[in-house]
Amino acid sequence: MRTKPSRFGFTPQEHRISALPSTVASVIVLMLTMLNGSLLWPVDPLKARLLSGLGMIGIAYIIVLNILVLPNATLNPFFNWLNAFVTPLELGLLTFAISEKLGIYIGVLLILAVISSSITSERGPSYTLILISTATEIFIGQKYNIQEFTFHLSIMLIAIVTVETVGQLKNLSRDHIRRLEIITEFSRQIASSLNAKQVMSLLNAALQNAVKADTYFVGIREGNEMRLELIYDDGKYYENQRTSLDGSLSGWVFENHESLFLPDLRKEVRLPGVRIVLIGKHKTSLSWMGVPMRSGTVDGIIVIGSYRPNAFNRADMELLSSLALHAAQALHNSYDHADVELQAQLDSLTGVYNHGRFLKILKEQADQALEQKQSLSLIMLDVDHFKLYNDTYGHLIGDEILTNLCNVIKQHIKATDAVGRWGGEEFVISLPNAGAEHALQIAERIQQTMLALTVYSDNEKSIPGPTVSQGFAIYPIEADDVIKLIDLADKRLYVAKERGRNQIEPNTIKQTQNE
Repeated sequence: MRTKPSRFGFTPQEHRISALPSTVASVIVLMLTMLNGSLLWPVDPLKARLLSGLGMIGIAYIIVLNILVLPNATLNPFFNWLNAFVTPLELGLLTFAISEKLGIYIGVLLILAVISSSITSERGPSYTLILISTATEIFIGQKYNIQEFTFHLSIMLIAIVTVETVGQLKNLSRDHIRRLEIITEFSRQIASSLNAKQVMSLLNAALQNAVKADTYFVGIREGNEMRLELIYDDGKYYENQRTSLDGSLSGWVFENHESLFLPDLRKEVRLPGVRIVLIGKHKTSLSWMGVPMRSGTVDGIIVIGSYRPNAFNRADMELLSSLALHAAQALHNSYDHADVELQAQLDSLTGVYNHGRFLKILKEQADQALEQKQSLSLIMLDVDHFKLYNDTYGHLIGDEILTNLCNVIKQHIKATDAVGRWGGEEFVISLPNAGAEHALQIAERIQQTMLALTVYSDNEKSIPGPTVSQGFAIYPIEADDVIKLIDLADKRLYVAKERGRNQIEPNTIKQTQNE
């Protein structure tokens, strides 16, 4: 089981391993100090005993600290501050016990203690340790000559540099770990997502956590334009944006299939044919970074910008490239899944909705019409004498007629309308927010266009297109249920056939017009 990270971003076990070299070195230096202190036995046995005792206490303290305290996430923060006061006390007593010639050992021990403190804590305890230790050494030494002052100042400067160096390395490590966590979490979340909108939502959240950007967008190339799936600029989101790629930085990324990093746009951009294009608010980014997002059918880009120069670095570029790679694959999978789902909902010959999908759409449109207190018209349409027509000219011509019929229907209906194959040569058309008059107009246009339709046989002979019979009904005026609506339109279709075919029923809108 993985150890829980401490509040400083690393686990106690990681602290322990990182501090181990300085811990071992501290023990060795204390042992050397004790060894050199043994020379005091003939001169000053009391100091020799004191030095040996302090050395053993110091070694025991270091071992206990390393074995018991550092692996414990609960005790670690408290003992970091406790150590900032205990260590200077230990060093001060050692300074009192040893001779002036061994003062270098105290300096080395201070540096090693600062290294361990910097690894296991933040700057506060480490600087406290440095200041108290330096003040203690000067006070106990009671020598203020230039040589003594220079020595303590040098040790203090080395200790400060050590704290800052270790701190910077820890920050770099934290940033690297954070980037890996963002990439791992993003890839985990989108691994099971087959919805393009969900992928964009997850990518948006990842970009928010990944970089401190004033603006960013995700674009998909469509010809010589870019459709912006996601755009954020200075706290605001924008939708349904399109922009030309001609002469833009994004266009350069698309054309060259390479990432582009411009840390300071105050300097001239020396890219042939490139000009700055504003997207979002009318403010120019001073830092700009764009990476391609390509996989299979996906040809896109992720761009981040800042109104400050030099806001990003190469590590941000690597992070953005990794996110783009995972996002592109997820979008490719979602598009493939959407295509498969769409094909499963369409009639394989004509490309219109199949029976099941159309019925589901019709129910949704009926619920919406009822909620908005609007009318919904339904047209049932059948090709007259289609079997005879099929037997005479062949099934290939029959298939062409059905395909042409669906194309004719699509010419006369809106994007919000729907057309489906009900079965064989029978088709159904739903017209949301349309009354009887509008339904009759659509039916007449389809009728007239089919009368003018001509197809050609294999030997290039013209064949007149068949006529169609149509029946329509209005929801909820004439039928308050989808099934009843379909039955009524179907009954009227057969009335139209009985009247001689190539007819529309009802042939007058007086009885149904209620608009």
